[in-house]
Amino acid sequence: MLQTIVIASNNKGKLREINRLLVPLGYDVQPQSNFGVPEAEEPYPTFIENCIEKARHASKLTGLPALADDSGICVSALDGEPGVHSARFAGEPKSDLGNNAKLVAALADNPQRSAYYYCVMVYLRHARDPQPIIAEGRWHGEIIDAPRGIDGFGYDPHFFIPSLNKTAAELSPEEKDALSHRGQALQQLVTQLGNPC
Repeated sequence: MLQTIVIASNNKGKLREINRLLVPLGYDVQPQSNFGVPEAEEPYPTFIENCIEKARHASKLTGLPALADDSGICVSALDGEPGVHSARFAGEPKSDLGNNAKLVAALADNPQRSAYYYCVMVYLRHARDPQPIIAEGRWHGEIIDAPRGIDGFGYDPHFFIPSLNKTAAELSPEEKDALSHRGQALQQLVTQLGNPC
């Protein structure tokens, strides 16, 4: 029997990536929207605190194990910003185009372009789980001004990986899963979870 996990996210890009890695392992992955769960507040200054809050919120309202992802892009020249504010860097409503435009503008004439994507994942067996499973990943690259590629989401068209001479948006889904911050965190998580079947 498949183990159902509610994913504490409504981000379609994240859901696709999580599905690709967990469904083949025997998990029934369901977005929180399938249960009418609204997005949780993310009031904390760190990825891990917000991630635990999201997982606890989804698990409490569904009665199911929950997996949350909190991730973003951290830019060295901006002291780690957008960081936890990555999804709403340009304000409301959330907009990838707006966020990317603001990021590129913030780095205008700045030669320091190093950045990394960071992801933390938290799995709670139930809302009061005292020992959540925590995994993380970090993916280093540089911010470029002109977008490249049509795949991916978020900052991917501006996130350049020098060793590949490609942006994250130019990678195939399989390449991205193998390299990305989320792929790294999911692989760690899978190792800790084991196969439910």
